[in-house]
Amino acid sequence: MFTVKKRLEISAAHSLNLSYNSPCKNVHGHNWSIDVYCRSTTLNEDGMVVDFALIKRLIINAIDHKNLNEALWFNPTAENIAKYICELIPHCYKVMIQESKNNIVWYERY
Repeated sequence: MFTVKKRLEISAAHSLNLSYNSPCKNVHGHNWSIDVYCRSTTLNEDGMVVDFALIKRLIINAIDHKNLNEALWFNPTAENIAKYICELIPHCYKVMIQESKNNIVWYERY
């Protein structure tokens, strides 16, 4: 089994649609750290699980320097964003997102 990990940072803003009163209902931004984990039992014709540049390009194009409420069709919680990224990237099985020093989530595909 081959496993690759790509870490990148993006900046993005969002507001959360919550069932309770929270300051996160207001538009605010984060410098997000994103770790993408991909694996495969075989390598592609270039000898890779997935090109690191492709992972970066897909994420940057989708959500970097954007208002996530406008760029995405779902409530942009860190949990939902992690799942979205995992589904976006070929061979991805886990995404970890750190939206602030003490707030980290991850999504794992089983």
